[in-house]
Amino acid sequence: MGRDMPARANIASVARLASLRAAPQGSGMNASVRAAFATAAARRAPEVVALTQRLTAIASPNPPGDVRAAAQEAAAMLRALAPAAEVSLHATDPQVTNLVARIKGAGPGRLLAYNGHLDTYPVNEALPWTVPPLGGLLRDGRLYGRGVADMKGGIAASMLAFALLAEYRATWHGEALLTLAGDEESMGPLGTKWLLDNVPGLAQAAGVIIGDAGSPRVLRFGEKGFVWIEIEAAGRASHGAHVHLGDNAIDRLRAALDAVAALRAMAPEAPPSVTAAIAAARGISESLSGAGEAAVLGSVTVNIGRIEGGASPNLVPASARAACDIRLPVGVPSARLLGALHQALDALPGITWRVLRCFEPNHTDPALPIIRHVHQVAEEVLREPVAVNMRVGGSDARWFRMAGLPTVVYGPTPHNMGGADEWVSVAELEAIAQIHALAGFDFLSVENAA
Repeated sequence: MGRDMPARANIASVARLASLRAAPQGSGMNASVRAAFATAAARRAPEVVALTQRLTAIASPNPPGDVRAAAQEAAAMLRALAPAAEVSLHATDPQVTNLVARIKGAGPGRLLAYNGHLDTYPVNEALPWTVPPLGGLLRDGRLYGRGVADMKGGIAASMLAFALLAEYRATWHGEALLTLAGDEESMGPLGTKWLLDNVPGLAQAAGVIIGDAGSPRVLRFGEKGFVWIEIEAAGRASHGAHVHLGDNAIDRLRAALDAVAALRAMAPEAPPSVTAAIAAARGISESLSGAGEAAVLGSVTVNIGRIEGGASPNLVPASARAACDIRLPVGVPSARLLGALHQALDALPGITWRVLRCFEPNHTDPALPIIRHVHQVAEEVLREPVAVNMRVGGSDARWFRMAGLPTVVYGPTPHNMGGADEWVSVAELEAIAQIHALAGFDFLSVENAA
């Protein structure tokens, strides 16, 4: 089109209908009912653009983390989209508010949860934005604005899926929840963790779908864990011409960092299903995420992200410090990594260290129903192969998986995430909305799924 369009445009979806195929084997559902639902999902998919624009217009940067207005707007949108649903807001902090929406089907069955986070990276007006950061500008099949990719577009897709399930609630069994958390960017203790601890039924969900940033071509069933550490080195100051009178703290820190870097050689003991999935996904996933992703997913990585020390080239420094981000593949639990750190660092002279953050690697068995349903529907809608793989980065999915809940992350490709002119493909958003809806319908329509 080539022209700026602040309102929703009629852009064709990647997936206009794969949905009239027969129902999945063994589902027991009426094929005509599924076809009707799929047709409705395809017809309404373009609504996801306007929903994303409304969410994007409400700033919710973290820091500082004030998502109250965004939560209130999302609640108003859901009450209009799904009038039969129960929608509630839950403040867990003066700035953090979470949202819960609930709808029940025709009878007992599985509980399916959609999850997302309302907070975004800061707008940062100093960045070279060429579009209004909160304007939701639509141009040439792209939707621009802070958070459209991470993850207000994914939230909008899940909201539309939830609304469709509410409309067709007489045709499926069980319960659908939509939970929107207020503090994912600060690791989620007041958001998703609070929701798991306090929302009735959520901790017993049979499946969780999260529309966080990724790619429609890759369904993510697990994430690496991470341990952040800070290392401090103490020495003895002296003049640089009299090094024999001092103990160089930076030299001591270098030795400690070399010991940490050596942990990259740790061999994981991952389940065969995980290693097989990473290998099978390599062709598709690395074409999108870069060569070497498969090796990173299966190994310990160490990033020395910050280092400080010294005042002048001609002075022996008395102190130095560094911070490291250590990422753990499935098969290397944090206890094993921490034990190796103690062994490597505790005996070094002048070295002390502490853990800043620690989360376990986590995954859902890729053979479980929620993974199979989303994968099958994704290939049906997109009409091309979709990989099933681990995820390099972290998300709130870890809270669900640590609670034993089968969880999949499936969202749009992020472009310029956290930078100027963040954007997401409209075609991808429409496809994600259809897939969230149809996979949820299939999951809740299985016979004897209680």
